[in-house]
Amino acid sequence: MLAVKPLETAESISDIAFAFMGSKALFSALHVDLFSVLSETTMNPEKVAEKCGLHVDRATTLLTALTALGLVEKDGAAFKNSPAAEAFLVKGRKYDFGDYLRFQIDQQMYPFLTQLNGALTGTLKPDQIASYEDWFSDPEQARLYSKSQHAGSLGPGRSLAKMVDLSSARTLLDVGGGTGAFSISLCKAYPDLSSTILDFPNVAKVGAGFIEGEGLSERISYQPGNALKDSWPDRADAVLMSYLYSGVPGTAIPGLVRKAYETLSAGGRYMVHDFMVDENRDGPKLAALWQLQHTAFNPQAKSITSDYVAGLMEAAGFEDIQTGVMIPGMTMLVHGRKPQ
Repeated sequence: MLAVKPLETAESISDIAFAFMGSKALFSALHVDLFSVLSETTMNPEKVAEKCGLHVDRATTLLTALTALGLVEKDGAAFKNSPAAEAFLVKGRKYDFGDYLRFQIDQQMYPFLTQLNGALTGTLKPDQIASYEDWFSDPEQARLYSKSQHAGSLGPGRSLAKMVDLSSARTLLDVGGGTGAFSISLCKAYPDLSSTILDFPNVAKVGAGFIEGEGLSERISYQPGNALKDSWPDRADAVLMSYLYSGVPGTAIPGLVRKAYETLSAGGRYMVHDFMVDENRDGPKLAALWQLQHTAFNPQAKSITSDYVAGLMEAAGFEDIQTGVMIPGMTMLVHGRKPQ
C-alpha cells in the first residue's frame, strides 16, 4: 500500500484550492483600510464597520475571515491586528507594503491569472500577451504599478546596501529600476554614489517625484528607454537588475548579462535580484508562485535558479560570484565582479 503524504489529504488540497479566497480577503481589508483602523487598538465589529464605511454584518464577516487567516486576532468580543499585520499592513509603518498588495497584486497581477491556462497551453490571443513596454505605454497603468512597486522595494533596497560593498563605486546603472527605490537606498548608504535609471518614460515620470521627495534629484537621474532595445550609458561602476529577468523573455536574459559585462568598468560589480527557485525545483513556494504568475501575461518568461544566473555570469567572464537570500522564501541576490 502506498503511504499518503500530508499534502495529499483532502483538507490540504482544499487549502491550496481556496487560497485565492484568502488573498481577496486580505485585498478587501486593505481596500477599506481595516488594518490602519485597528492599529494599536481593539474594536468591536460595530466600531470597525463605522470607521471603514461598511455594514456591520459585512464587517463581521470580513473580520471573521481575517481572524481565521491569522491577520487579526480575537480579544473577547472585539478584534485587533496580529503582530504581522501591525508591522506590514498599517499605513505609514516603516515596513508597510500594503499599497504594493492593494494596487499591484490585487488590481493588476491578480486579474492576469484568469488567463494562466491559455498562457501555459500556448493558446492566448496576441492581444492578451503583454510586454512591460506595452503595459507601461498606458500612463495610468504605469503609475499604479510603479507606485506600488516602490513601496515593496524600499526594504530590499536597504538589504542590498548591506549585502554588497559599493564603497569604491561612483556610478550605478539601475536597469529596469522603476521608481528608483533601490537607487534611493543605495545612494543613501553610499554618499559618493550616483545612479542612472534605465526604464520606460511613463515610469520615469512617476519615479522622478519619489526621487525629488528624497532630495536626491542631483544624484539620481533617468535615461528613459527599453533595456532590450535602446542604448545604455557607456560606462558604470556597478550594474543592478532587480526583478528584470522575470519580466523579459527567457531568451533575452543571456544578452542582458553580456551587456552588463560590456558596460561595467574594470572591477565593477554586477547585481541580479529576482524571484529564484531552488535548483532541485521543490521550492521555495512563494518564488515558484511568483514565477508562475509572470507566465500568465509573459508566456516566454523563464523559471530561473541562482545556479542558472551564476552560470551565465561565469560564462560572460565575471568572477567572485556570490549568492544570498534577499527576501526569505521569495527572492535571491546573485552578484559578481568584472576582473580588474
